[in-house]
Amino acid sequence: MEGILEKSAVKRAQMAMTELGIKGEIKILADSARTALDAATALGIEVGQIASSLVFKIPSGEPILVITSGRHKVDTDLLARIVEVETLSRADADFVKEFSGYSVGGVAPIGWLNRAKDIIIDKALSDYEVVWAAAGHPHAVFPTSLSELQRVTLGRVEQVGD
Repeated sequence: MEGILEKSAVKRAQMAMTELGIKGEIKILADSARTALDAATALGIEVGQIASSLVFKIPSGEPILVITSGRHKVDTDLLARIVEVETLSRADADFVKEFSGYSVGGVAPIGWLNRAKDIIIDKALSDYEVVWAAAGHPHAVFPTSLSELQRVTLGRVEQVGD
């Protein structure tokens, strides 16, 4: 796990945390946090405490960032209604990297190269005092909260799944 803090994407996430006043520190996990379940297991927490950054593509070709609780799947029909588009789809790895600057599995909700058209934060994250988000690498995460995520991303809190 040596050298992860030196990766450019992790450095960008760290810089964004500092600029945005996020007090938590990046934690490097021995096991991958590529999925919410992996991250929760590595941290010894409930899977719902994982704030997964999922990227969707709308018909205009722009990205939508959904910061969702790891305890459920995003209802894409509901999400499309929330962002007022007819359809949307999960973005592929190249699209995610192009817009966010992060690789799938380590997408941080902050420090993006290009701002998402809309940012939606899962209301279910309000059930937890502390949630954990990716910090630019599948082994890097940081602690935060729904209110802090809302403050730093300017995202709107919505119900995005069951």
